[in-house]
Amino acid sequence: MELMNLGVGPAPLVPEAAAGDFVLTGHVLRPLSLSVEQLRGYSSMLAAPFDLRCFTTNRYIRRVGRYRGVGLTDLISEAGLRNDAPGDFKRMVFVAAAHDGYAVTFSWHELFNTPVGASALIAYECDGEPLSVEDGAPVLFSGADIMAAPRHVKRLRRIDVQVLRPL
Repeated sequence: MELMNLGVGPAPLVPEAAAGDFVLTGHVLRPLSLSVEQLRGYSSMLAAPFDLRCFTTNRYIRRVGRYRGVGLTDLISEAGLRNDAPGDFKRMVFVAAAHDGYAVTFSWHELFNTPVGASALIAYECDGEPLSVEDGAPVLFSGADIMAAPRHVKRLRRIDVQVLRPL
């Protein structure tokens, strides 16, 4: 599917994220630029510990402890989604990218209409210990996924909100 701009101006520019920071941009009313330290000021949620396994081979990578972080939907709600045309929100995708270019997606329906959204978080702590940039902070984690590895994004840099063009 092709991403499109629905004829509205771009969201206000937000500077590129420094190591340890990330931005939430795109089809939002109020772009956000947040550091790991700023995330600590939000209401937090906990994720259950899990085994990280390779998606393609199911090879065990490591045990990951209990993440603490901010709900992804809480941050998206704070940024506010633009709904320039009726039903835009139903065609929204959220592209999350790491500093190394690794990228994953969520749909609006997943985040706001399924249990996935209730367990997707941006972590700043693991097993009660602060995560540093060297540990991969900030970490995007989708706790409701059957396989955790594909949407376990270390060193999150950007989440860009896009609206898919109707077919």
